Amino acid sequence: MIPMIMLLRILLVGAFTFAGHYLGFHYFSSALLDQFPWLSATVGGLAGFVVILIDLYFQRLSVRNILSVLIGATLGLWVHSLLMQVVRNYAAIPQDQLRQFGILSASVFAYLGAITILRGQDEFAMMIPFVKFTAKGATEDIILLDTSVIIDGRVADICETAFLGGKLYLPRFVLKELQLIADSSDPLKRNRGRRGLDILNRMKKNPMLEIKIHETDFSELNTVDAKLVKLGQELGGKVLTNDFNLNKVAELQGVKVLNINELANALKPIVIPGEMMQVRILKEGKEQDQGVAYLDDGTMVVVDNGRKRIGQTLSVTITSVLQTQAGRMIFAKPTDESR
Repeated sequence: MIPMIMLLRILLVGAFTFAGHYLGFHYFSSALLDQFPWLSATVGGLAGFVVILIDLYFQRLSVRNILSVLIGATLGLWVHSLLMQVVRNYAAIPQDQLRQFGILSASVFAYLGAITILRGQDEFAMMIPFVKFTAKGATEDIILLDTSVIIDGRVADICETAFLGGKLYLPRFVLKELQLIADSSDPLKRNRGRRGLDILNRMKKNPMLEIKIHETDFSELNTVDAKLVKLGQELGGKVLTNDFNLNKVAELQGVKVLNINELANALKPIVIPGEMMQVRILKEGKEQDQGVAYLDDGTMVVVDNGRKRIGQTLSVTITSVLQTQAGRMIFAKPTDESR
């Protein structure tokens, strides 16, 4: 089945092709068109492709920027119109030169108007209160979900408590990355990806939450982190993450960040020393005799004397919890050795 947007593009090219043939046959008859009757239809089809290319380019811009350009260009052309009336009434300029001057004036004032409004969107919105250039709406902020924070899972709990205000946006490229992780050949990555998809389904079923899929992509950027920062700049939104590196990069580029790990630093840890839990030792640790396990949310559990129990599921007792901006790390030892 052909997607609706593709069908519309095909119909657009067909309509331009027909219009080019019709106009060439009825209004632009010439020896060249008589020799090449298909030429006018080809020009019309190429014009349709140009319109599609313009549409594809505008997909990379936010609605805020597009409205700024259109309103700015309109104001510029209005000033051009006033100028041309003055010139026609008070300047004795030949008609041909007046036409050339009009084309130049329209181009200059449309450009100046567009670039002026684009650079001063916020100031212009303050001068004209009923014109809103913000993509956030009147009272809501835009919050962009990162892959890591979805897999972490705590975002669902935070949203259910209504402490997180704003409209949640899930970029399409983040969802694609999550799907790729869920299809990974690595069992650990696959489980984390599937956990992230389960978290999204849980949030989607919550009637109090609204998650909007945002289709904007930036094909010139190679990483999801770079695309998230770019989208945050375009929409004026905040990035919700627990990725330490993304946090720093976004802040350097002027994008606000909501870091769940920083929030956790201000709250009581989920586990405290002395508690017991069941973990499966997956690999060796950095220090001698250490084993490493992971909780469902990806938190690392370092188990003393756990190297010899790789592949086993055992009960451990928490000895300490280290919480940093880069994440949470739990240290533990086997329960049977703590007696």
